[in-house]
Amino acid sequence: MNIKLTSPAAVAAALAGLMATAPVLAADYVQVANNGSKLVFATKYDGEVFTGSFPGFSTKVSFDPVDPAAGTLDVTIPLAGATSGNSERDSTLQGAEFFNVGKFATARYTAKGFTKSGDKYVANGTLELRGVSKPVTFTFEWKPGPNPVLTGKATVKRLDFGVGGGDDWKDTRNIPDDTAISTVVKLQAK
Repeated sequence: MNIKLTSPAAVAAALAGLMATAPVLAADYVQVANNGSKLVFATKYDGEVFTGSFPGFSTKVSFDPVDPAAGTLDVTIPLAGATSGNSERDSTLQGAEFFNVGKFATARYTAKGFTKSGDKYVANGTLELRGVSKPVTFTFEWKPGPNPVLTGKATVKRLDFGVGGGDDWKDTRNIPDDTAISTVVKLQAK
């Protein structure tokens, strides 16, 4: 096929057409600072649901929706900033029986290789918390674009990591073992 491009507009149109049919390649992304990204946890204490967040977390992602198996995810979570809207509870969370921020300042979640499940992706990664590393499954949706958005959730078994493992807190009738984690991360190309 022989196409003659006789004007700048024809050249621009031809380039736009080529770009629209080009494959999406894996790209590296980082979390955009101060843009509304959030990392939230939810659990119960004596039957009352409470939520909290981890401000200051950072995320790095390498992802190609066409080849999710090549993807990677790396999230660093500063534990001292955990807040739940109750100063007494926040102080307890930072203490030795829960996050023990004096000894373990951060938690980290890493995953390599994702699988597609319907309209979502699944990362079978590792959470390192309080010096303990355990597998944690993270399910997420990917909204593509120049500034993609990753929205996901996981369930963490707190007792696997010794969070609230002391005699006063390990009773799962007071605080369930399962803690729900959810996140919305706004990203930009690295």
